[in-house]
Amino acid sequence: MRTRFPAALRTLRFINVPPQDPGPATAAGPTAPTPADPPEPLETGSPGAVVPVPAGNLRIGRAPDNDLVLDDLLVSRYHAELRTKPDGSREVADLGSQNGTYVNGRRILTQPLADSDTLGIGHSTFRIAGGGLEQFVDDGDVTVAARELVVTVAGGKVLLDRVSFAMPEKCLVGVIGPSGAGKSTLLGAMTGMRPADTGTVLYDNRDLYDDYAELRHRIGLVPQENILHTQLTARRALQYSAELRFPADTTAAERNARVIEVLEELGLSKHAETRADRLSGGQLKRMNVAQELLTRPSLLFLDEPTSGLDPGLDKSVMLQLRDLAHDGRTIIVVTHSVLNLLSCDRLLVLAPGGRMAFYGPPGEALGYFGLADWADMFQAFDLDPDRDWAGEFASSLTYARYAAAQRRPDAAEAGEPQLALAPPAQRRRGLRQYATLTRRYARVIAADRGYVLFMGLLPFVLGLLIRFVPAMQGLGGPNGNMSAQELLQILVTCACLAGTACSIRELVKERPIFIRELAAGLSSGAYLLSKLTLLGAISVVQSCVIVLLGLSGRQMPAHGALLKNYPLLELIIAIAVLAVASMCLGLLVSAFVSTSEKAMPFLVMLTMFQVILSGGVLPFNGMNGLSQLSWIAPARWGFAAAASTVNLNGIGLLPGTDADPLWATTSGAWLRDVGITAGWAVLYLAVTLIQLRRLGPRRRR
Repeated sequence: MRTRFPAALRTLRFINVPPQDPGPATAAGPTAPTPADPPEPLETGSPGAVVPVPAGNLRIGRAPDNDLVLDDLLVSRYHAELRTKPDGSREVADLGSQNGTYVNGRRILTQPLADSDTLGIGHSTFRIAGGGLEQFVDDGDVTVAARELVVTVAGGKVLLDRVSFAMPEKCLVGVIGPSGAGKSTLLGAMTGMRPADTGTVLYDNRDLYDDYAELRHRIGLVPQENILHTQLTARRALQYSAELRFPADTTAAERNARVIEVLEELGLSKHAETRADRLSGGQLKRMNVAQELLTRPSLLFLDEPTSGLDPGLDKSVMLQLRDLAHDGRTIIVVTHSVLNLLSCDRLLVLAPGGRMAFYGPPGEALGYFGLADWADMFQAFDLDPDRDWAGEFASSLTYARYAAAQRRPDAAEAGEPQLALAPPAQRRRGLRQYATLTRRYARVIAADRGYVLFMGLLPFVLGLLIRFVPAMQGLGGPNGNMSAQELLQILVTCACLAGTACSIRELVKERPIFIRELAAGLSSGAYLLSKLTLLGAISVVQSCVIVLLGLSGRQMPAHGALLKNYPLLELIIAIAVLAVASMCLGLLVSAFVSTSEKAMPFLVMLTMFQVILSGGVLPFNGMNGLSQLSWIAPARWGFAAAASTVNLNGIGLLPGTDADPLWATTSGAWLRDVGITAGWAVLYLAVTLIQLRRLGPRRRR
């Protein structure tokens, strides 16, 4: 049995014709090429066109000189090649595409193709059948069905309880229910971001979880939070999104044309040059939708798209979503608002415990429950918590009419191979993403005047405070300079504070954006590296300003530990490495906390933690346990490197302080101290990267 594809999809069939036969494949089809003439490029979108498959190779891509041209911005200019071997068998090879070539849902580099295998490229799916090649274009007319979705958490609590329903093509589906009914859980299960423990989601009779690596490019998700940088203009934000999601070989003109098209589709053209944070609530929500429409998804999910909007904007957004659905895509809206539910084609009502209480046309919902308004329905769930809402609905005629659907044929019965879970998709080329992310982040920083002002003034304020403390004379001179240790301690404290302050909120404040882009193919390594580049540069510049201002006019040591004639440069390097390590520690915290507000208390805590363990406040020599504990603080090694530069052991220590072997004025000691400081920075980045990757789509075991 062959896998069913929707009848509405356009079909192209390619049939093998002997090369010497110059006759037409069909009466209406193109003329078959002779061996001397390569086949003419065929544009998709010509239903029923028939051309021969060449005896050699068939190259597929977006460029007009391919044998098969796909007008799809998700497809690279030269995407893949179908090769015919001397024995008549075929294989497909990916030609370095960015969004991948897929066989049976798995991303491949080179893979033999057997009969009934499916080949996925962009929005197109191909199948070798009967010696020819069939093509099915996913142009939005897709059906989606949930089958027995169950989600549980630790302790056995059920968040989603055997939810099953089917959505027709070009349909707007609303999902409502009381708090804790599992609406967000359902959204995660339906998008593949957080797969259900049991059950599955069928995307046009394809298992979404098995084929997620391929199908994720056809799914759009607009969470409740903004998924774009509001410091940018509408056009600029969409241009960066297009640059990240489309292949590297798309031109700026191609991307801009698609951006303009989406802005016009959503009525945002006149706001294209307006900063996103100056748009109204409804316009901002449409901007988020516009970002998802760039790749022409066939399935679009929205979480609370009307949250915080007045009734007029609520209605406007729902009507526009209905128009978008009827224009050629399936849309699911999770909402608490009941004002405009009649705009939906179907309504799913979840009862507490993640049980399905109703699914069907919204105009029939209140009649099914025998209630007068929506408030009564929500109240009924609270007043009768033990009622079997799901059981009653499953035995109703409404369920049989709207929710029940045919069972998906078992793969073994269909004669098709069982597919293992697809491995994680390969990421787009990291260097290109890194460049795009770095440029975008630089523009976002430049547009955030408050952040720029704070980061610009902070090192000057700290440096001047050090400069105008009269008791501190300098870092050089003979024995008896009792202020050197205190001066170094203040420099180290300022470096820790400045480094941590510039990064402690930078990941958590962008988390919704990052999670959505990660699901769309973003490289978490490229993302973190872009942060490291700019924040590291900021930390280094701040360190230079702090040291130069703080030490200006003060006596310096005659020689350094490594750079003998340049002790000031050596000191700047030690403080800069410490500031970067503290910045990396701030990124680590930012990756784990849930909100920006929760991140800020860690700024004080981490700074004090480093100051106390730096070795300049407490003497750690001979203090077993505490001395070893101090090794985990970058400030311990940063202070040691600075002390090594100024020969703190030799020029005089504070009363009660013994010489510290970590402060030895030798090149080896200085390199060790700086190297360990940098090593802690690398460790923080590694843990941060692991945490960032955990935020992406999960795979069902």
